[in-house]
Amino acid sequence: MSTTVFYDRFERHSHGQGLKGHATHYCPGCGHGLAHKFLAEAIDELGIQNRTVAISPVGCSVFLYYYFDVGNSQAAHGRAPAVAIGHKLANPESIVVSYQGDGDLASIGLAEIVSTAQLGVPITVIFVNNAIYGMTGGQMAPTTLMGMKTATSPHGRDIYMGKPMKMAELIAGLDGPIYVERVALFDAKQRNRAKKAILKGLKLQVEKRGFSFIEVLAECPTHLKMTPEETEKWVKEQMQPNFPLGVKKDLTPDPWFEPPKPSFEIDQLLKVVGASSDAPIRSAKGFPSHIAPHDIAIKLAGSGGDGAQTAAMLIARAGINEGFDATHIPSYGPESRGGTSYADVHVAETEVLNPAAPAPHILIAFNAPSLAKFGPAVKAGGTVLYDSSVIHEVPKVAAGVRVVGVPFAQIAVDLGKAMVKNIVALGALHAATGIFPKETFLTAIRLTLKDKCALIPLNEEAFAWGIKSVEEPAN
Repeated sequence: MSTTVFYDRFERHSHGQGLKGHATHYCPGCGHGLAHKFLAEAIDELGIQNRTVAISPVGCSVFLYYYFDVGNSQAAHGRAPAVAIGHKLANPESIVVSYQGDGDLASIGLAEIVSTAQLGVPITVIFVNNAIYGMTGGQMAPTTLMGMKTATSPHGRDIYMGKPMKMAELIAGLDGPIYVERVALFDAKQRNRAKKAILKGLKLQVEKRGFSFIEVLAECPTHLKMTPEETEKWVKEQMQPNFPLGVKKDLTPDPWFEPPKPSFEIDQLLKVVGASSDAPIRSAKGFPSHIAPHDIAIKLAGSGGDGAQTAAMLIARAGINEGFDATHIPSYGPESRGGTSYADVHVAETEVLNPAAPAPHILIAFNAPSLAKFGPAVKAGGTVLYDSSVIHEVPKVAAGVRVVGVPFAQIAVDLGKAMVKNIVALGALHAATGIFPKETFLTAIRLTLKDKCALIPLNEEAFAWGIKSVEEPAN
């Protein structure tokens, strides 16, 4: 059967020219090729090509999007089911296929597939089980057979490595799925069953009945070091007894999946993120290139509860309000208060290319360990602001780095609210670097506190004292 679901030419090979333009990257005898064929034919038979979204994660299936002329998303290792749920709920009329291997689905993605299956939302999972991590060097997978030698079990899998996981049985034992079957590819009869199972899994989704899981026992001649014919025999004689074929669960509930269609209207989306369609107030005359030409990296660090994350968010919001690109990446310790906490912020003239800030232009340190750890990493010519209320020793920093001590905590306590020390720090940042005009910061603070208006005067006063402490330092 010919199908238009495959591209006419596969650009991955020789730019789609010659015979290679019609060949996949899979090894000769690999089961993925047949699984792809059956999936493509099922999509064609059901007439759902324009509605289908295929999710391919890391592994041998990673290049599925080179072959299937459908919607495609590539997911992080193991996360394909979570991405599939996102697609299905964002567009309930889509037909979503999560196509995964055993190293991906049964190992790093185990929690994702179990929780997605239990949710029961109509998606179709095709699980290719060849008992090995194929793409990354032939390591032992959760489905590797007992006694089987791999790169990480060179003497054979033994009892201390655990027994192979039977994923079809595990998924069938959950309440969420409606159809679970294990099939194989080692002869014509089994291939026919595999094709029918994949078609059924998709059809149940088209009919809005529920979650389907099709496990496909597949050949991997490369890592078994066998010919394709020998590998087919191995799957039949070695894999099949460990992974019995057949239907593990088969229910036919009434169609039920009719969720409200999500709205992508701008006004409603803005409400979700707490934003407004009103044009922001802009005070800056241009990008603060006196700090860095096009992209400024800032790190804020302290203990949990110091307010580093809130201050970082306010800096990012200030940058966005001025029309720049800005990112805020938080990193928390194990405790919400008292543990380590730092944030990387970037403000870029056009686009932030890397949100990490391992060598920042500016550091705001709320405690001594943070200053000791990150101070030496500040770029030459940069600025370090630290809380002189609690930090009494300054480590050696790069040449030309300006180090400014401001009693963030003491000023905040004197104002009657210790938690506004992060706003004091923002005032000091403005005064010490001129990164944004005063009004830019105050606008960001007011927008953040728009539902707590009573706190705005205190925060504005804290910001003013931060400026004063830099401009008029205590003797």
